[in-house]
Amino acid sequence: MARPELAIGTSGKIRIEKLGPKRFRARARFRDYDGITRDIEATDATGPAAERALKVKLRDRATPTDDEITRETRISALAELWVEEITAEERIAPQTIHRYATSVRTSILPALGNLRIREASVGRLDRFLRDIAKDRPSAAKGVKVVLSQMFALAVRHGAIPTNPVRDTGRLRKPRRTVVVLSAEQLQAVRTAIREWQRPIPGKPGPRHSGDLADVVDLMLATGARIGEILALRWEDLDLAAERPTLTICGTLVFIKSQGFFRQPWTKSDAGYRRVVLPRFAVGMLMARKLTAADNPHDAIFASRRGTWLSPNNVRRQWRQARAEADLDWVTPHTFRKTVATLIKEEIDTKSAAAQLGHSSEEVTDTYYIAKPLQAPDVSGILERLGSHPSSQGSSPGENDAHR
Repeated sequence: MARPELAIGTSGKIRIEKLGPKRFRARARFRDYDGITRDIEATDATGPAAERALKVKLRDRATPTDDEITRETRISALAELWVEEITAEERIAPQTIHRYATSVRTSILPALGNLRIREASVGRLDRFLRDIAKDRPSAAKGVKVVLSQMFALAVRHGAIPTNPVRDTGRLRKPRRTVVVLSAEQLQAVRTAIREWQRPIPGKPGPRHSGDLADVVDLMLATGARIGEILALRWEDLDLAAERPTLTICGTLVFIKSQGFFRQPWTKSDAGYRRVVLPRFAVGMLMARKLTAADNPHDAIFASRRGTWLSPNNVRRQWRQARAEADLDWVTPHTFRKTVATLIKEEIDTKSAAAQLGHSSEEVTDTYYIAKPLQAPDVSGILERLGSHPSSQGSSPGENDAHR
């Protein structure tokens, strides 16, 4: 009867033989992951030492294969191959690939790059992610996504049987308090912008344009992201309609070596939307149209050179404008949250999510709507928990008689 074949990745009985004084050899048959059974051996000064050396070899056995990813592949090489793959597939937006590559370069390679795939245990990866999450919980979440996809590639190539990232612990979510602008703070924002844009005699540098004030007004009028606002073209407006509208159908993105350019689709499918403009925004856009210079992109907000206006420049301008106004906490996303909170208070969360271009009301409610500090007035309902009506107006003596 033929001897049963070894299961893939397992070894047979270890045999030890003496080769000479203080020289022993341990041998065993091992069935590799390519299905071929091979003799594996190790030598040492004693029989037990040779056996231990062989067991280490069997444990760390890398499949002899032409595949470029094996258990012995370093994580730095795995990362490089993974980035090449997702770039070639063209299913992920270039700016997302750029963000992934940044996580690889700044977080993964310095800590894990020299490890081999087989050395990336669940415990080691878990500690690595938790160390990042101590100070940068959002960054840790992004790094975990990248690591999971990298090791999924290693699984597909047969280098490891399971993805170790999947068994790492859940990362803590930082407590978020949504803060929005009050009417007084909104007035302070506009005052700060006016003061910043006011020309100062003798001040060096080019005169500030009215772009910042108009960008902020349009963000408040639409709840759109700053990249969506700066990607708007005049053709996206319908100011002649009975109820003027604006169609949000693109966003500005940055790709290394390409700079900023208009991506002709929004962050998500839900982001493609048409919004009705309030009167103050219509008036601003009409006034802007009268003085707008032509530019090759038909951009509503263009630089002096006719290129797309960079979101980074707008953020920098806002930081300068708010510097002396005690508004350091106000970011462009604060305007978006202010819009969402107002719509929720006046209508509902569903309308706020649609205005912001969210596919999930849960995202809008969790991250964009400020929770009220005062609970709704339910005092009339809670009155039922007070003293019984029959006891009201009774004299002290009557109460004492029932004790």
